[in-house]
Amino acid sequence: MEFSLEELSILFAVAIIAGAIDTIAGGGGLITLPALLWSGLPPVSALATNKLQSVFGSFTASSYFVKKKLVHLNEMKLMIFMAFFGSMFGGYVLLQIDVSILRKLIPFLIMAIGLYFLFSKKISDEQKERRMSIFLFSITFSFIIGFYDGFFGPGTGSFYVLVFILFLGQTISQGTAKAKVLNFTTNAASVIFFMFNGEIYYIVGFVMGFGQVIGALIGAKLVVYNGEKLIRPLIIIVSFTMSINLLMQ
Repeated sequence: MEFSLEELSILFAVAIIAGAIDTIAGGGGLITLPALLWSGLPPVSALATNKLQSVFGSFTASSYFVKKKLVHLNEMKLMIFMAFFGSMFGGYVLLQIDVSILRKLIPFLIMAIGLYFLFSKKISDEQKERRMSIFLFSITFSFIIGFYDGFFGPGTGSFYVLVFILFLGQTISQGTAKAKVLNFTTNAASVIFFMFNGEIYYIVGFVMGFGQVIGALIGAKLVVYNGEKLIRPLIIIVSFTMSINLLMQ
């Protein structure tokens, strides 16, 4: 397929907006995937190219959070490994079984996340008591959500933020930052998986990737300086929008 300069410019602009939103609250795929389908890409190629462009944004945001010391990579080595392995395994399983039951269940799980962020008084930018060791968290939640991202995907960032807050006592800003590191990991695993299947449109992916870099930098700065005031309402909005979108499909 060939793309006009106008089409690539639109996709670039869409990626900037999606990159900012995805860094803050997740759900950037709600914007980029429909845009890729609009451009004429077949569904599988749209999914694969979407993963490539999102890698740029998640890497940029992760790097910014590391620089601002919201993330310490030494503490996350096992989490990163388990998320990567989980995502690769999820991609493999996706090719083996029917995901129709999961498609029906996931919108309600994502909606539950939105309701939790809407009504919970426990979510704030204050550190809470840790309920689980990093080792146990890594081999359970890091792996399971990584598997889910490779297997299906919508709401991965929101799931990670929630478990960081609930089980490791992280502030909402810390949880968002660490979730983005693991989201980059699972995205990178998916890209490797799709590369071997030859479904990625690299020109589109790199153009949108550059837009993602710009958007992610904007979003990361907003997370660092605005924290709960910005992240909480956006996660609520994105969760409900994602749920409605999936239910309509």
